[in-house]
Amino acid sequence: MSRFERGPQGGPEHTFAALPPARGRAFARTWWGRAWLAALEDAALEATAVKAGRRLARAGEVGAVTVRPGRVTAVVREPKGAAHRADVLLPELSEREWDRFVDLAGRQAGHLAALLDGDLPSHLIEDAAVRGIELLPGLGELEPECDCGAWDHCGHTAALCHQVARLLDEDPFVLLLMRGRGESTFLRELNERSTPHPDAPAEPGEPFGAEGVDAAEAWAAADILPALPALPAVPEAPGGPPSYDTGIAPPTAVDPEALRYLAGKTAQEAHRLLGRALGGSGFQNREHRALTAAEDVVRLADGAVPAAAADRLAEGSGRDRAGLATAVRAWRLGGPPALAVLDGQWQVRDAALARARAALDAAWETDERPSFRQDGTRWTVADEGVQLRLGPDGRWWPYRAEGGHWVPAGAPDRNPATALATARPTPETRSPEGS
Repeated sequence: MSRFERGPQGGPEHTFAALPPARGRAFARTWWGRAWLAALEDAALEATAVKAGRRLARAGEVGAVTVRPGRVTAVVREPKGAAHRADVLLPELSEREWDRFVDLAGRQAGHLAALLDGDLPSHLIEDAAVRGIELLPGLGELEPECDCGAWDHCGHTAALCHQVARLLDEDPFVLLLMRGRGESTFLRELNERSTPHPDAPAEPGEPFGAEGVDAAEAWAAADILPALPALPAVPEAPGGPPSYDTGIAPPTAVDPEALRYLAGKTAQEAHRLLGRALGGSGFQNREHRALTAAEDVVRLADGAVPAAAADRLAEGSGRDRAGLATAVRAWRLGGPPALAVLDGQWQVRDAALARARAALDAAWETDERPSFRQDGTRWTVADEGVQLRLGPDGRWWPYRAEGGHWVPAGAPDRNPATALATARPTPETRSPEGS
């Protein structure tokens, strides 16, 4: 049901109840509300009238406001009890302008969806202004009428304008009504215009009937449109996935729990990437490469995986369930570099081998150095069940024998002695098995 009802003469009209006093708050928060007040200030010859109107509106002296095409009306009370009927007139848009505006509103899917949902998007007001369709009042368009006898804006009409700014903040559809169209009429025309007619040809030279924007008009309007809002801050945590409980049995190929888990992991990764992108150095903080399929499977497995998805993830990673758990353990410690150290070796020789041996020699006194057995990039202390793995970046990764397998035991370190101390099991983690 439209929020605008029919007036006594059959035209669209709506009466808004009197608003409470506005002490301690601005009269306009939106840019279109501020534009309305700017038009009042431009039209009033006396700044004292604007200030007097602001005081009356702030004190709650403006009664119910009636809005109809081309006019807004209210009774404004004086502090000592006298009451005056105040009207502010605004020219209505022509039928041609309305036709162009409806066409513009229905041309963009975002505008159309918002309007049919009962919302008037601010970008539509901007786009219309660029095309010469002014919903907001221009210079001299707010014409006052008051039974106090003033020929210019007085405190009563200025108070009415301040109250209208508050209404515009809450309901920008008031603009359409003042310019000549009630909400229900406008939405009906919009719906009729947006319904496709397969036999209707497009305008010559204009695909899909698009009117286009004149470049000179767009350039001229650049300095009057509001600045783009600042980027929102990164949320503290990613949002949760929506509920997929529709009461309808899912297709046999779809597992709702697995889908919910995948949606949650996708939100986490999007949150991480957004945080990196908006961090200290901006988009230079992005990952240098995309994850491989095998790496991404391990990322997805890092969490409370539903039982139905666990085997599928293990299969996708090329591991069994135990192997995938070890890979997840490595992932948590260092992401893709940790997986590379877990799964393979690299050729260590010449200068790299010399640096590794020098680091091992410098880490311990001669009589304290453990007895290592080297195999490529892996140095194992066999009698302790611990191992150091050298990464391509020169860091040493601590590994420990558990259950007959080598598993990562902690974060890497440049100092092999520190990494080995991390690898050595504590009484709680000590296992009799080695490798």
